[in-house]
Amino acid sequence: MTPFRFARGSTPLLISVPHPATFVPDEIAARMTDAGRAVADTDWHVDRLYEFARALGANLLIATHSRYVVDLNRSPDGVPLYDDASNTEICPGTSFAHEPIYRPGAALDDAEIGQRIATYWRPYHDTIRSVLDRLVASHGVAVLLDAHSVASRVPRFFEGRIQDINLGTAGGAACDPDLAAGLLALAERSGYSAVLDGRFRGGYITRHYGRPAERIHAIQLELSWATYLDEAAPSVWDKGRAQHVMDRALQPITEALLQWARASQVA
Repeated sequence: MTPFRFARGSTPLLISVPHPATFVPDEIAARMTDAGRAVADTDWHVDRLYEFARALGANLLIATHSRYVVDLNRSPDGVPLYDDASNTEICPGTSFAHEPIYRPGAALDDAEIGQRIATYWRPYHDTIRSVLDRLVASHGVAVLLDAHSVASRVPRFFEGRIQDINLGTAGGAACDPDLAAGLLALAERSGYSAVLDGRFRGGYITRHYGRPAERIHAIQLELSWATYLDEAAPSVWDKGRAQHVMDRALQPITEALLQWARASQVA
């Protein structure tokens, strides 16, 4: 299986979905614990949440392998995302609940981590780079939306309940500030709670590719599971909740990104 699916669009917008998949190759799954094989930290159904974007002309890049194989939103050189909080690795050894992912004696070594980076991580990022370069060349601007979701409560990373919609721009470094402020205002009007550059300030993808001076603007959207799933069984698609958050928040935000990108195109 290839490490991603890509649908080419007609607009300056690329939507990256790095964590929606549950697939783990058999040779890796055989070494995992029950917690590892459960892949509980999946961004459940986020690819389905953004299916509407194809009709809007967005480019869509969707990972096909679990983040337990390799985390596409982490740095390949092991630099942690946050200095002030717990972090997970590019090839995680524990779940968000601190459960071991691999059985005793089956942990990863540096050679295997390097092989996974080359096999799964690198092709995904080479594609992001080539698509963004193409969009800037053809439109004069590129906008990258990195789409995620997470349980509403994850004590390993934060206290209490997170906001429904968490927008991240690396503290303003990855995205035009007026665009970010407009998206936050739109999210706040949706009826869901929202925050900009709170606990989730953007992962490796947002921080690495968001370069406004080069006309590439990146923003991460971390959506709480509580907005679209029954968190007791997050792998089960909740059509009603999902449609509501798409209609009220995700599609308006995506359309606003497209409108901003079109207005910023260079002839």
